[in-house]
Amino acid sequence: MPLLIRRPSDIRPSEITSPEHFSRRRELIAALGLGLGAAGLALPRHALAAPAPAGVSPPTGFPPVARAAPGSPWFSDEAQTPKSAITSYGNFYEYGVDKADPGKYAPGLLKTRPWTVAVEGEVLKPRTFAIDDLLKLAPLEERIYRLRCVEGWSMVVPWVGYSLSALINKVEPTGNAKFIEFVTLADPAQMPGVRSPLLDWPYVEGLRLDEARHPLTLLGLGLYGEALPAQNGAPVRIVVPWKYGFKSVKSIVKIRFLREQPTSTWTRAAPSEYGFYSNVNPAVDHPRWSQKTERRLGEWRRRPTLPFNGYADQVASLYAGMDLKKNF
Repeated sequence: MPLLIRRPSDIRPSEITSPEHFSRRRELIAALGLGLGAAGLALPRHALAAPAPAGVSPPTGFPPVARAAPGSPWFSDEAQTPKSAITSYGNFYEYGVDKADPGKYAPGLLKTRPWTVAVEGEVLKPRTFAIDDLLKLAPLEERIYRLRCVEGWSMVVPWVGYSLSALINKVEPTGNAKFIEFVTLADPAQMPGVRSPLLDWPYVEGLRLDEARHPLTLLGLGLYGEALPAQNGAPVRIVVPWKYGFKSVKSIVKIRFLREQPTSTWTRAAPSEYGFYSNVNPAVDHPRWSQKTERRLGEWRRRPTLPFNGYADQVASLYAGMDLKKNF
C-alpha cells in the first residue's frame, strides 16, 4: 500500500492511539489518584493566549551536520516523518497530557539559553557543561532512527547529535559506575505541568552503563539539521532507539553515574507496567497496549513491531542470557 502523508492538522489522536486505549490511559491516571482536574494541570492563561508556532529553533547558529549517507550505520531509507508532524505530536507531560500540548506551549515557555548539564557521581572528572560546550564536544552527525512509543505509534526521525559515549569518555567513569541516571528540568515557570502530581517530578530515567556507551545511544541536540525544537526536548536529550520512547529523556540538566540501578519515573509511578529496561518487544504487551503492531504517523495500516525496534543485530548481545519477559 502506498505511503499516505497528510498534514499534521489532519492526524487525529484516534488514528495513532485507539479511543479505547486512550480512554484506558485516562483511567490509569484516575486510578493512580492523579485525575487531571485534581492535578491542576491546566496551563496558565498567558500560555493559552499566545502559543508560539511549533518547530521554532533557538535564535542561535547551529554547527554543521554530517548527513547520514547510504551505507553508514546511521542511515535508513525509510520515509522520514515530516518535521511538522514530529514537532506537533508527542508526549511531554511537563506541558500537558494531550499530544498537541508540547507544540503549542513549549516554544513560548522553555528557555534554552543559558543551559547547563551537570555531570557527577562515580566519575574521575565531574564537570558542568554549557550547551555550547556540548555542541562542540564532538562532530555533529545525522542519525535517522525509528522512534517507537509504548502507546503503539511510531516515527522515523533524522536526529542530530553524536554518541553519548563521547561525553562519557570525557568524564572518565570510575570502576564503580554501573548505571547512569538522567534528570530533566522541572521549572514550574517554564513547565506548567510540573505543578501537577501527575508524576513525581523531575522526570528521571536511567540506563546501564554498557547501554549508555553503545554507539547507537545518542546525545541528541537537533533534528532535521537544526537545533532541537522546545517541544522535542531542547536543548539536549537522549535518544535510545531500541527502547520505548519514554526512555529517551528530554531537556536534561543533570547526569549521574551510579553504583546501583536508579528508579525511573514511570517505574516509580507504575512498577508493574514500566520496567527499567523497556526494550521494544512485540512478545511482551503493556497492560493497556499491545506491542505486536504499531502505527507510523502518516500511515493508515498498522505494521508489525520489530524486536528491539529493528536494532536487534546491534544490541541484542547486551542482553545475552537475560529473560526479557521478566526483565521488561
